[in-house]
Amino acid sequence: MAEKKKKMIIIGAGAAGLITAIYAADSYDVLLLEKNEKAGKKIYITGKGRCNLMNSCDKEEFMKNVVHNSKFLYSAINSFSPDDTYSFFESLGLEMKIERGNRVFPVSDKASDVTKSLTDELRRKKVKIIYNITVESLRISEDKVSGVETTRGFFPADVVVVATGGLSYPTTGSTGDGLTFAKDAGLKVTETFPALCPLNVKGDECKRMMGLSLKNVRVRFFAKDKNKGKRKAFYEDFGEMLFTHFGVSGPCILSASNHFSDHIDDEVVLSIDLKPALSAEELETRIKRDFEAYKHRDFQNSLGQLLPRLMIPVIIERSGIAPAKKVADISEKEIRRLTEVLKNFELNIIGLRSYNEAIITRGGVSVKELDPKTMESKKIKGLRFAGEVIDVDALTGGFNLQIAWSTGHAAGTAEADL
Repeated sequence: MAEKKKKMIIIGAGAAGLITAIYAADSYDVLLLEKNEKAGKKIYITGKGRCNLMNSCDKEEFMKNVVHNSKFLYSAINSFSPDDTYSFFESLGLEMKIERGNRVFPVSDKASDVTKSLTDELRRKKVKIIYNITVESLRISEDKVSGVETTRGFFPADVVVVATGGLSYPTTGSTGDGLTFAKDAGLKVTETFPALCPLNVKGDECKRMMGLSLKNVRVRFFAKDKNKGKRKAFYEDFGEMLFTHFGVSGPCILSASNHFSDHIDDEVVLSIDLKPALSAEELETRIKRDFEAYKHRDFQNSLGQLLPRLMIPVIIERSGIAPAKKVADISEKEIRRLTEVLKNFELNIIGLRSYNEAIITRGGVSVKELDPKTMESKKIKGLRFAGEVIDVDALTGGFNLQIAWSTGHAAGTAEADL
């Protein structure tokens, strides 16, 4: 007579929940509970609907892209690496392609194909999913989980995996339920912030340049302690950014936002080098060459070759040079000042945008509370966590979904220690 399988309930049919269920189905009797009407709601909007499902890098490169608590992930990544993830999706029949920055997308460019490959596998493994059900609380007694209370009554379980996501994109169902479950169970939950999100900027200059996308710029972020007054660089990047009605966005900015939350109480300044390919001396020579060609023009009509149209009025104001001044009359000192503005265009950052615009959540269930090999609580037997609900986060490029796949795999393959 075959041994009866232990029961596992997984809360949340997002990336982490789906892969947990697939790997758990070999050893457990799995029930997946999802508050939405379908699985993978957040997957559908990742990568602008294309789903950057992973990054095809080695383990060392992956770790460099994890911003907070990378050491906690060593075991999970060693057990289920980016290579393993690629092979896993290949085995499900998903055709993939690798793009710039080792980003992996489905060949179809449809995020729905990623979700379909996962749910098809769950169907094949006969995993039961209940949709439109809300888990209200965990039932825990004598430091052991015994099931979940839901809008449809109590469901018993030997193991419960919380894969509810964080707080970002709440319309997809990520409303912090898992963080509440963890707190109610007596686990430490670290402070949460929107991450991989745009930033608010003081003043109206960005609004005046709204819609302008800059490529090949260097950005540096500085934090000034309000008490000590020392200014220190804490993040630097090269690439693309965008001006919006509220401030700044784009790849460089989103990545910086993960670090910004470490300086939430500091005065933060963003410095943009608009011409990083040129030294200050080379840029000055270039400006003089342009000015020689346009010496009979007004200053305001001489910058078309150097700057995008939307930026010219702002740069003119910052330079302190009168817009109608003839180029031939501009002094060496004024050219140096213009050069400085272009090499060090500073903006005062005043905060993060909301969770509605954040790709992920920074913070969550403290990694000190969990066994890194099994994702199980060190305090509550049978209670595990997977994905964004845990206090780990990474930069853009498929790294955060890799965290979901690897932590889900760990939670799904661990044996029940009952």
